[in-house]
Amino acid sequence: MSDTASNYSAKQNSLDPVEMLRRAEFLLDVSRKVSGLSSLDEILAELVEISTSEIGAERGTLFLNDPATGELYSRVAQGIFKREIRVLNDRGIAGHVFTHNKSEIVTDAYADARFNQDVDQKTDFVTKSILCVPLLTVRGEVIGVTQVLNKIEGEFDEDDLALLESITTQASIALQSHQLIEQMQRNTVKEMEFLDMIADVTSEIDIVELLNKVMQEATRMLNAERSSVFLNDEKTGLLTLLVGDGLPAGGISFPNTAGIAGAVFTTGDVINIPHAYADLRFNPASDKQNNFFTSSMLCIPLVNKSGKKIGVTQVLNKRGGAFNEEDEQRLTAFTAQVSIALENAKLFSEVQTMQNYNESILQSMPNGMITFDEDQVIKTCNQNALTILGVNEDWIVNKSATDLFSLYNGWVLEKINAAEETLKIQHVVDAELAVGKNVISVNASFQPLMNEDKQKIGSLVMLEDISTEKRMKSMMSRYMDPSLADRLMGGEEDSLGGTSGVATVLFSDIRGFTPLTESLGAQGTVALLNEYFTLMVECLQNEGGMLDKFIGDAIMAGFGLPVSHGDDEDRAVRTAVSMIKELWKWNDIRRVQGLGRVDIGIGLNTDTVVSGNIGSLKRMDYTMIGDGVNLAARLESACKQYRARILISDQTYSKLRGTYRSREIDLVVVKGKTEPVKIHEILDYHTDESFPHIQDVLGLFKGGRDLYQIQQWDKAKAEFQKAVLLNQHDHLSSIYMERCDYMKAHPPGDDWNGVWVMEEK
Repeated sequence: MSDTASNYSAKQNSLDPVEMLRRAEFLLDVSRKVSGLSSLDEILAELVEISTSEIGAERGTLFLNDPATGELYSRVAQGIFKREIRVLNDRGIAGHVFTHNKSEIVTDAYADARFNQDVDQKTDFVTKSILCVPLLTVRGEVIGVTQVLNKIEGEFDEDDLALLESITTQASIALQSHQLIEQMQRNTVKEMEFLDMIADVTSEIDIVELLNKVMQEATRMLNAERSSVFLNDEKTGLLTLLVGDGLPAGGISFPNTAGIAGAVFTTGDVINIPHAYADLRFNPASDKQNNFFTSSMLCIPLVNKSGKKIGVTQVLNKRGGAFNEEDEQRLTAFTAQVSIALENAKLFSEVQTMQNYNESILQSMPNGMITFDEDQVIKTCNQNALTILGVNEDWIVNKSATDLFSLYNGWVLEKINAAEETLKIQHVVDAELAVGKNVISVNASFQPLMNEDKQKIGSLVMLEDISTEKRMKSMMSRYMDPSLADRLMGGEEDSLGGTSGVATVLFSDIRGFTPLTESLGAQGTVALLNEYFTLMVECLQNEGGMLDKFIGDAIMAGFGLPVSHGDDEDRAVRTAVSMIKELWKWNDIRRVQGLGRVDIGIGLNTDTVVSGNIGSLKRMDYTMIGDGVNLAARLESACKQYRARILISDQTYSKLRGTYRSREIDLVVVKGKTEPVKIHEILDYHTDESFPHIQDVLGLFKGGRDLYQIQQWDKAKAEFQKAVLLNQHDHLSSIYMERCDYMKAHPPGDDWNGVWVMEEK
């Protein structure tokens, strides 16, 4: 039981029997009076009138809560002021009763700090005393308040409070019952209006007239002050006003990312804001330009039948509060239907032209073409289709799709059904089609056929025989990079010549390959290389690299050729790491088989290279040349000296977008060069087991390198020793320990710049 009901029961028990009987008869009489009334407003007005009269007050008011605005509004108000009264539901005496669910007796309104004097000023009334009770649902939820003002004789007392609470309970029951009925009636009326409006709008072809109807109906149905439609111009990226209440067409244009409308168009989300000026996305410039004040706003994306956003619809300033969820749903449904009609009207002539154009294409199509009627019976089949299927026209025409495409070729029937069910084109690339005893490769498209009334009349199947092309491409890909084979098959590379561009070059080489071949023999060597190259090339192609050539046991590849990806340096590094990881997995398998371990070194360099077809018209080789290629080869060779697996130049390192476990290991002049090059080692292929304490070791190595650069040989050696103690297999730190001893014994001089000269290739 609620506090209000408990209070009422206690107050009733305090009355003498005569008064209790009179009160009961009075309430029964009230019930009889309101039961004869048909409308909710009449019932509520009668209850307020009875309350005021029986209690002996000057005026009464029933307030209901508006959850959308957080306001109490006057559903019934006595007095000469007939406009709706709205106050915040947490302000004044009424707001206090509403928020605390507790009745109040105020004997001196202006002496009470909670009293809101603004209503008196608006109504030209002087409030002296107040009796206010909460209006509750059957579940005890507060939905409003009832109040009576200024007792004519004496002051409000507990008996008056009990009586008002009792009458208010009856008002609540009547209110909830009639609200449910009213809502059902309103929904029915709106649905009928909506259906009638859709029928009118969708039958309209004239765009201007269509949009005028859109705006008129949107404004009326949502009880708004103004509405408008903006369409997007794909060329300019502007949302332009086509129709708006009180606004000239084309009078407003703005970027399709600006303001509330721009946010809706960009995101595709519905935006409903009760206070426009409180939203940072709102642009008040339009209000100033059109001498208008926007309070509430509901904006919906306008989407065509293909799901493409073509504009926005918005309604402004709902009368009586903010737009609610029901308004959102109604405008969303309305806008969806209107957008279809708008698109159909706008593109009517284009659709007609496109249909004629498509029919012409189908009649002259070089690929195989088969048409089916609505019962999936073959009606036409061009010569190319007959050739592909290996049949004659008499045998295939009037045959059903089920009879022709069954068993192995059942996928064709599935795609025909999918196209007819979804009314969307279905594509199949490189599928196998059984023709007699042979199997051919085809590209296939399945398209529903529609008449001018958009009614399905059948389907179209187009077949392209790619068997010969596929065999040729497969054969070429065995001898060259697949991306290059694609270009050659497309006729892009058919002459001598080259281009200059930036690329990342990768060189890899097997360590100790000569002794390995001596133990394996010719057949064993070839078998090992084939297995090894298969693993490495897959790593390369996974990152979009171009295999340039095999040089004995070495691999030469490029990233950024023939087409740049924007992150070719990272692709090259990821490829190198993947090559080491795959090699280690392969070595695990070889160890189980009792076979020897294979190890490799990889060098990467980014530079300008020349690439293209080099050779003669009778024999060409697509390859890369230049100093950048040579440096990558030198870095691969340097892996032996530094006991490393992946070395990259500073030109590559400086362009990496990703983060890798690496260390700068030297500033070196390679064989055949005069300018020093910074070298970095990549260690991302390591695990905690293969390289213990890797982060600590890298930190110590850097500290040692810094001391080495300033010729602090003993201190540098101490840091390298610490690194070796953490990981005895960190050969690079051991190498630098030896260097420190050498440099200490043979000081390089004050002009030494830290450069190490490599004597080996």
